[in-house]
Amino acid sequence: MLQERVQFLIFRDAAYQQCIHPDCGAQFGIEQVVTGCNICGSLLDVKYDWNQAGTPTDWSYYQNKWGRRYAPLNFSGIWRFHELLPFATPEHVVTVGEGQTLLQQADFVSKYVGMDTGNLFLQYEGMNPSGSFKDNGMSAAFTHAHSVGAQRAACASTGNTSASLAMYCAVSQLMKAVIFIGSGKIAYGKLSQALEYGALTVQIAGDFDDAMKRVQEVCRELGIYLVNSINPFRLEGQKTIMFRVLEQLGWEVPDWIVVPGGNLGNSSSFGKAFIELKQLGLIDRVPRLAIINAAGADTLYELYENRGVRWNGGHIDRNVLQSYYDELDTSNKKASTIASAIEINRPVNFDKCLRALDFCDGVVRKATDQQILDAKAKVGIGGIGCEPASAASVAGAKMLREQGIIASSDRVVCILTGHQLKDPTATVAYHTTDQDKFNEVLGVRGVSRANFANRAVAVSNSLDEIIKAIKLYG
Repeated sequence: MLQERVQFLIFRDAAYQQCIHPDCGAQFGIEQVVTGCNICGSLLDVKYDWNQAGTPTDWSYYQNKWGRRYAPLNFSGIWRFHELLPFATPEHVVTVGEGQTLLQQADFVSKYVGMDTGNLFLQYEGMNPSGSFKDNGMSAAFTHAHSVGAQRAACASTGNTSASLAMYCAVSQLMKAVIFIGSGKIAYGKLSQALEYGALTVQIAGDFDDAMKRVQEVCRELGIYLVNSINPFRLEGQKTIMFRVLEQLGWEVPDWIVVPGGNLGNSSSFGKAFIELKQLGLIDRVPRLAIINAAGADTLYELYENRGVRWNGGHIDRNVLQSYYDELDTSNKKASTIASAIEINRPVNFDKCLRALDFCDGVVRKATDQQILDAKAKVGIGGIGCEPASAASVAGAKMLREQGIIASSDRVVCILTGHQLKDPTATVAYHTTDQDKFNEVLGVRGVSRANFANRAVAVSNSLDEIIKAIKLYG
């Protein structure tokens, strides 16, 4: 353990922050709290001098750590790979055992998607302590916050980020959580977590994009540590999802990674993970990346697929972006989807996402709420429940298979980002026999039918009637 600790300390000296714009590239110390370049305003990466770090480039090194999982750093699905994100010292690491997640071979769902048996996998991030993938990034961001002595941490949230931040604050007792949510834009399953964990929750009149703007202003004004995914340390934790996918596939690279697209932190972090793994020689090829927007929050799809915006070596056409955002403002168009976790019109990681799409030869699609909920029902029937946003990945994989872009023989990993109980209202409404409830929750989102509903069977309180119903429907 002492040897690992000393090695960890040496690695930290090789870390720094750098502006992603190719004409700037300004660097900042790892101890600085900056969520954007002070010179040109672009996003930042956490970067590493791999030669100085001496990062092991044999997967067996990381695999062997699982045999020593009695050590908290090895038990964590993030910090087991700390040599691949070496910015923190052990005394500052905050872990609650995040990253103990499942890559499930989903043969039942593969039939629905149109894949060959054995080729579709669901990476279930709902198994994290707070019930979503956010714990991956929060452990990393919270660790950095702890290392710089932060007393308060804040976020804007559609629900999962707030639940995760509130949990880490409550478990560690190291700082206070301040959470910004939009009016009516958070699922009760997620809001209940933030309230239960004791976070200060501020509900503003507006949507997530409004909350995101305000939380950045408040953090600058009051010196509060911001943990949204604009924070580059968040993405360092989230990139470990790909390390665990590879680990569970015996270190073999799949053909496709399919992920829901909201604020675009996951897709950005996955791209960064594969860029670094390729640099280190830990992989010899990269998977293709598919990002699935909800149709009611389709900024990435519109800009990438319809208006041709590309990474272009970091020289992104800002005029096209600004024109689109002006259109949103002029029409007062707000994001609207049952998949509340990805109900975002202005994704903060747009630039990094374009970089990931470029490196991974990616595609972008959008799925309707009908497609999302039908896919969600199929995932549930297959034995792994997920929240609506998660199912966008499965709906997208089905769409790409039908379009012939994904082959039935490809090995595909769909990311399920959150637990089923994050949004039980949508699930119950989909399966309910109450048409008024269905219309109230789902009809306003354009969902006209529940194609795979599992409705309750109503019978009288009679043994004969109960037995008859079981024989008839069971």
